[in-house]
Amino acid sequence: MTVGTYARKGSRAASVALALGLLTLGAAQAETLAPGLSVGGVAVGGLSPEEAVRRVGAQAGATASPVTIELGSARWKTNAAKLGLKPDPEASVAEALRLTQARSWWEKVQARFGRVTPREVPLKTKVDTAQTRRVLEGVLAGRGTAPKDATVGFDARARRYAVLTPDVPGRRPDVSQAVARFAAQPRAGVLNVPMTTSPARYTAAALQRHVDRGNALMRPLTIRLSGADRAGGLSPLQVANLYWVRPEGVVVDEKTLRGAFDSLTYQLDQPAQNARYGWRGGKWVKIGEKTGHVTQKEAAYKLFRTAVLDPEQRNVSFPSQKSEPTLRLANLPDPARLQLIAEGRSTYYGSSPERRANVANAATKVDGAVVAAGEDFSFLQALGGITAENGFVGGLIISGGRTVDGLGGGVCQVSTTTFRALYSAGLPITERNQHSYRVRYYEPQVGFEAAVYDPGLDLKMKNDTGAPILVRALNSNATSELRVQVWGVKPARQVTVSPAVILSRTAHPPAQYVFNPKLPAGSVKQVDWAQDGYNLYITRTITTASGSRRDRVSTVYKPWRAVYEMGPRILPGG
Repeated sequence: MTVGTYARKGSRAASVALALGLLTLGAAQAETLAPGLSVGGVAVGGLSPEEAVRRVGAQAGATASPVTIELGSARWKTNAAKLGLKPDPEASVAEALRLTQARSWWEKVQARFGRVTPREVPLKTKVDTAQTRRVLEGVLAGRGTAPKDATVGFDARARRYAVLTPDVPGRRPDVSQAVARFAAQPRAGVLNVPMTTSPARYTAAALQRHVDRGNALMRPLTIRLSGADRAGGLSPLQVANLYWVRPEGVVVDEKTLRGAFDSLTYQLDQPAQNARYGWRGGKWVKIGEKTGHVTQKEAAYKLFRTAVLDPEQRNVSFPSQKSEPTLRLANLPDPARLQLIAEGRSTYYGSSPERRANVANAATKVDGAVVAAGEDFSFLQALGGITAENGFVGGLIISGGRTVDGLGGGVCQVSTTTFRALYSAGLPITERNQHSYRVRYYEPQVGFEAAVYDPGLDLKMKNDTGAPILVRALNSNATSELRVQVWGVKPARQVTVSPAVILSRTAHPPAQYVFNPKLPAGSVKQVDWAQDGYNLYITRTITTASGSRRDRVSTVYKPWRAVYEMGPRILPGG
């Protein structure tokens, strides 16, 4: 082997050794950033990426370049850092790492021998959009206007439904778009916040469709009962009262609809008439029963509800069913066998002519009522309703916490006297309502009274005598005295009624004076009378062959103030 051959072999070996050394060096340097690198002025050469991120993060300052937020003519001064612009050490070091890994083989060799060219990597930033949103929402809170819905209602003057106020679109700052603008150009210096328009939830155009339907439903509605000769009806305004026109559409007023239905069926129904007694030729005679027709309530209500919401329907026929009497002529005792079981009395001295007329009319209606054994006596049913058509006139009634003019004042004189008779007869109470305050017409038998109101408040007591009973009402306008009697087959029992026991008494409040411009100047008129409040109860003892039992009826009267109406004042020298 020649010397040249050895020389070539040595040179090749040295080259291989150098290459292996440089590969090892490259592998070692791959774990650190290239010498001479800086990120945002922070030297990171020779550091691992993790160390570089920590150092850059510790030394990088906040980006506090000024920013002006603009919303129309409004301005707010702040800076980019407060809006969420932050240094991004991770992204910056990642760029330095990319440059490190992109070096050529020769650059790496040069760096090994200290031949380094310094390189600066700009500090990258990022926007914390959550912080941007929080700041903008705080700055822009209360800016803009919320949309206003159109409103719909009943125009009392036009007597029609109408869109009462138009809708108004809302305008509000578009925070999301403003956040996106800042994130895209955080160093722009000016952040213009756009406004966005939001439509109202209920527009006038949408409500007008409901208004048109509501007005189309306002038409007269005639109701008949099949198999009977009666008819009732509702005026357009009465129909309009059965539903609401609301932003979401036409909505049935279920409570009012049910009340109107009950009122109509009350007019239309012809209940069966039980066998009864009548005064003929100076003596009681038997009068036969009659079959009637009444509404099939469930089916009729569905028809009624459908008809109200269908503008094409103007006539409705309610299905009916026969109403059979519960007391027939054959079961009516011989009038000659009737005995006086109990009697109730009251006086009404000082009553107005209107009140006297109502007492007389109600007494006439109740007189002769017959209640079958086991059935309830209903005062309102015996009366036939407190209406002008049934002969009742205006008078003072208790309503809404006041004594006011109303139809049927004085009817409670008759219901109270009837209660006294039935109570003394020992009949169980099914329904009894008291008056709000102690009424002077029912003295001195305090607590022995019953209030009625049509519809809603009734007097009901069960006939438990084992035979039909006859209710008689004997009125004397001349002596202002009313008597109600219970006749029948006297049951084998004794009823003892005890006077009221007063548990407590509350003094009435001071009088109230109310201005009434309709009264003559300087005049004063008393329209309500003072009464103390009471907490009391009444009792009765019913004794039969099997023993005695006692029941109790409680009453709580409110303290009642006197009320005076005053006319206009008379000025001195006037």
